[in-house]
Amino acid sequence: MRPSFELAEDSARELDAYIDSGRVLVAVSGDAIVGHLQITDTDRQDAAEVKNMAVHERFRGRGVGRALMTAAIDLARREGRSTVLVATAAADTGNLRFYQRLRFRMAGVERDAFTAATGYAPGLEIDGIELRDRVWLDRRLDDSGT
Repeated sequence: MRPSFELAEDSARELDAYIDSGRVLVAVSGDAIVGHLQITDTDRQDAAEVKNMAVHERFRGRGVGRALMTAAIDLARREGRSTVLVATAAADTGNLRFYQRLRFRMAGVERDAFTAATGYAPGLEIDGIELRDRVWLDRRLDDSGT
């Protein structure tokens, strides 16, 4: 599964630190895994974090990511969690749009999260925007679905 995780994580050092944590949900087409989502505990008992998620390029835009996120949200609810957290690069406007469509709200910005000190190569860009800051988003799992 590591190649799938590497689609969503540019730092081998960071990936090594969390790859064995939590649980992994998978999306399959036939016998092939076409996407995955890793959900982990946090330091808050009421919250779970989507730590890593990727859908293989050929299967993007077909609802696979939405199905994985829906399954993770349902899992968190069944476990009695009240919040799901996710973080993504501020430069990744596609990811920000995806999470906001799923009713995640911006919760904070972690400046200079993607540096050589955390294992990220200098000069990484997403759609011409330098990879620097991490945006944290959350979704409350109360009865109203917000």
